[in-house]
Amino acid sequence: MSKLLLVIIIGYFMGCLQWSYFLSKGIKKMDIRAVGFGNAGASNTVSVFGWKMGVAVALLDILKAVASLLIIRYLFKISFIENNMFSLYLNGTGVILGHNYPFFMQFKGGKGTASTLGMLFGIDYRIGIIGFLIILIFTFATDYIALGTMALVSFFILATIYLDFGTACILIAVFIALQSMYKHLPNFKRIKTKEESRLRDVLKRKSRA
Repeated sequence: MSKLLLVIIIGYFMGCLQWSYFLSKGIKKMDIRAVGFGNAGASNTVSVFGWKMGVAVALLDILKAVASLLIIRYLFKISFIENNMFSLYLNGTGVILGHNYPFFMQFKGGKGTASTLGMLFGIDYRIGIIGFLIILIFTFATDYIALGTMALVSFFILATIYLDFGTACILIAVFIALQSMYKHLPNFKRIKTKEESRLRDVLKRKSRA
């Protein structure tokens, strides 16, 4: 039990590294949660400050998840994809929860998309590459990042089932997908009313960095 608690705690505090908040405060002297759609994440950073800063935030959010899972791999000697996946899934969940609900920001964070992608890379780089291609293809095909994210979390569940990581890991993948769907409900509503920013429109804007 103490091991699992440590796994979650490490993940949560790594997830609390809120790069959109740190960079917006440090560079722009603004709170990312007070502008755009009001969440601390890469997609809102792109919408408000341009794609260059948004990509920087996304990469850092991916890397914090990868780093967290690598720490767990090192601490508990997890060397192979088949070995003790539950600890990695639990740690990745901690990262996502830390990103979405950081304690020092009144639990108002992001939506966990980049952290989820980083979790996939931390589990196995091949799964991460496929996940990256899926979110990229579906985002460009639909013109909405939120729909690309839904394709990513759906792939996560299917990959977990296909690779036979066990019931506990499947339940965690489903939980992460449901968490992502819940966090993206405002996006779905804006897509329905045609108020959501399209990817092509965001990419046309010049970076304000």
